[in-house]
Amino acid sequence: MKVGVIGATGYAGQQLLWFLNNHKETEVSFLVSHSYPDKTYSSIYKNYRDFIKSKCISMQNMYKYLSSVDIVFIALPHGKSMNIAKDLLLKGIKVVDLGADFRLKNYKIYEDWYGLNHEGKELLKNTVYGLPELNRNLIKNASLIANPGCYPTASILAIAPLLKNNLIQNSSIIIDAKSGVSGAGRSLNTSSLFCECNESVKAYKVGKHRHTPEIEQELSNINNENVNVLFTPHLIPMNRGILATCYGKLSKSISLDNIQEIYEEFYSNDYFVRVSEDIPETKWVKGSNFCDIGIRFDKRTGNIIVVSAIDNLIKGAAGQAVQNMNIMCGFDEYEGLNFPSMIP
Repeated sequence: MKVGVIGATGYAGQQLLWFLNNHKETEVSFLVSHSYPDKTYSSIYKNYRDFIKSKCISMQNMYKYLSSVDIVFIALPHGKSMNIAKDLLLKGIKVVDLGADFRLKNYKIYEDWYGLNHEGKELLKNTVYGLPELNRNLIKNASLIANPGCYPTASILAIAPLLKNNLIQNSSIIIDAKSGVSGAGRSLNTSSLFCECNESVKAYKVGKHRHTPEIEQELSNINNENVNVLFTPHLIPMNRGILATCYGKLSKSISLDNIQEIYEEFYSNDYFVRVSEDIPETKWVKGSNFCDIGIRFDKRTGNIIVVSAIDNLIKGAAGQAVQNMNIMCGFDEYEGLNFPSMIP
């Protein structure tokens, strides 16, 4: 399978190259970088010396290579993918977009939250939200995949079994999530400088984070009922990882053992979701495509507490993108992804 990567030198793009370089079924045809055109990839990320010898190209030069490409990953900031995706799809090329431009089905909601005019609204009807554990059958026949955000991946996987089994009050969901600094991307940003974020934990974009409508959309789709969540993200001084602690009021009396069984059954066919009796830690999934989930019940308050952990650059971005490609192209879903985290 001939593959192209647009936005190859950001953190998600780099992680994507790490997987594609080790994937048995793919050959990388081109690497597009706005910041480093004509630079050898291994001169930007020196860990790829002797592994990736290609030079990055500009967006303009990319069009020379499209006749030989089967699928393209777009790893660009929001607002940058719409017209590119249109061009690729018209040429019969499958697209996996790691950005936010196609995640929200209602373009007006996108425009409200992102402050941009949606220039690809005609594509939204046929876009598939690429969370394999919920949409695997739709992904198989898709041409355009909206790869989920990192916080939504951790949050939706944590809460979905409760909603599917009508175990939680829809209006009671609170998500307290924490992310490593790589979630802010590779571009220069004062708030993610070492001296600014080290030895500190902070909440940010409180009540207005753009992943909120994405989480609500996908949770509402589970039972076709409106779901509102209170979502607060936090920045943690570590490189990578997300820990989402999700709370909600149970809607019926049920034991923790039964809830555990429901989760295990719900994800019984999903290799990359591991339901545990332990409360997960980010180091258990760091560098892997796994999502670990642990569950507790607070009898005193009647709240269910679900904790999920993912690597934000892998299951929250590049790993999930490769998982989607594998499903779209009929490969083994685990190809290039089947390895545990690295500790320490």
